[in-house]
Amino acid sequence: MINVIIKDVYCDAVNIKSIIERYMMNYDEDVNYYLFDSDDINFFDAIRNIKGFNIYILSEDIFIDNGLECSKFIRYELEDWNSVIILVTKHNEIRNEIINNRLFIFDLICKNFYFEKILRQDLDNVRKYYYNRHNFLTFESNKVIKKIDFRNIDMIIKEKDSKKCIIKTSLGIFYTSESLNSVSQRLDKRFIKINRGCIVNEDKIVEYNITENKLTLKNGITSYDISRENKRKISSKFISHK
Repeated sequence: MINVIIKDVYCDAVNIKSIIERYMMNYDEDVNYYLFDSDDINFFDAIRNIKGFNIYILSEDIFIDNGLECSKFIRYELEDWNSVIILVTKHNEIRNEIINNRLFIFDLICKNFYFEKILRQDLDNVRKYYYNRHNFLTFESNKVIKKIDFRNIDMIIKEKDSKKCIIKTSLGIFYTSESLNSVSQRLDKRFIKINRGCIVNEDKIVEYNITENKLTLKNGITSYDISRENKRKISSKFISHK
């Protein structure tokens, strides 16, 4: 899930959202948009609860806005070094301050010069970064924080008669008190929901037998419980005739 979080004078935030929506129409992306006015005091509390891959577009104006302060909060207070931060400004004087604060700003875009063109170029690069990076699922298991590479996850199953989840990986089996829905919001597009209680890593599927409605993973795990609405999605990629 990609989250685009825009903090600017509200009319400008709406315009930036429109630009991004036009760009995203060319791709099959699930995007959530969060718009904040430049002086919205709820911003800092709100972003604590936004889960997923975040793209921040923050206005930085030496008179009214505080994109740099927001960036410091994201990096140092939330300890979030994975999100992409793009600053939008009418002033180039802040470049030295960005470097001095070591905030790892993705780009600084001037509103007055080819703004839409440069923003679209940045989005191209952000998408490459998003799909090429190694993603991790972080969760709590028996009061220990675990961090598992997506590539090692086989499937995630809702525990019977419980809201808890079982995470089956190449490194072993883990249990978390989180709900399946909560965990799914932090996964990327390689994970597909085969029924209400199970999510499978598409990269681990080696065979789907349509006649038996049987899904087989690389580690030998099988499932016969593929929901009707997901059969077509799976069979279009993984078909086995026996």
